[in-house]
Amino acid sequence: MVHQSSSPPCLSPSGNTEDIVTLLAPRLAHFAGVARTEHVTRAAQEMNVPQSTLSRALVRLETDLGVDLFVRRGRTLALTPAGRTFLGSVERALAEVERAAEEVRADADPAAGKVAFGFLHTMGAETVPGLLHAFRADHPRIRFSLVQNYGEAMLERLRTGELDLCLTSPVPDAPDLVARRLDEQKLRLVVPADHPLAGRRRIRLAEAADETFVTLEPGYGLRRITDALCKEAGFRPRVAFEGEEAETLRGLVAAGLGVALLPPPAVPRPGVVELTVTAPRAAREIGVAWLAGRTDTPPVAAFKKFLLSRRGTLVPG
Repeated sequence: MVHQSSSPPCLSPSGNTEDIVTLLAPRLAHFAGVARTEHVTRAAQEMNVPQSTLSRALVRLETDLGVDLFVRRGRTLALTPAGRTFLGSVERALAEVERAAEEVRADADPAAGKVAFGFLHTMGAETVPGLLHAFRADHPRIRFSLVQNYGEAMLERLRTGELDLCLTSPVPDAPDLVARRLDEQKLRLVVPADHPLAGRRRIRLAEAADETFVTLEPGYGLRRITDALCKEAGFRPRVAFEGEEAETLRGLVAAGLGVALLPPPAVPRPGVVELTVTAPRAAREIGVAWLAGRTDTPPVAAFKKFLLSRRGTLVPG
């Protein structure tokens, strides 16, 4: 290769990987094009770039790597052994970039893109399937990546970009997030079917002060709500079992291991009785949250608009 008189930035052997990628990435497609045609002029025509630009890119690439990638044979170029080794990796890298570009374009497609959507375990049996069914009536090709988790875990996944939207409770109040209240869901005191309170329809939470409770683990939104309601009722709950899923807690209640404050089940469970709590007011707010400042793809924007349109009708009364 004929080297230019100007000195482009050159990496030392000790340069870090980030510097290498920054300098080399724009030149890899040029290298692959010349390697494919073995001719600078022909490659420049195929790639629709000036021949001088292509020649300079190859010179700088060899300078950055510190090795010769081509040898000239008349009017053509041939790869050196180092060039052949480099070409294999470059072609794989370019193919992966192309695959990734196609994937993100597909995800942003207004008609058939993808939404990464998180929601609480307690909303997975009935609420979310109903929402998705209604949404897809008008958007039948939009795809979903669904994540069930507790609130704090989902908010962290919003922050890392793994989720576009999430349904959570309580509604978060954080400067880096946007949240909108959608609905509220009443909580009931769930007791075993053979419990002395099972004959009641309503109860003041203070009447359960001496009961053993089964609850979700600390960090779950429903656990914080349970603790706060009990405190408002004048007692601290005596917790015997902590779990990660509401229906598991119902099973523990049915087994006579305690009582629990829970949202209504999708399907009535035998072995328990669910009492309306008259005081304090026992309910949890449910909202949708997303990362502030993030630009929505058309599918995400459509689903967000749909969720906001469901204010007050998200969960059964």
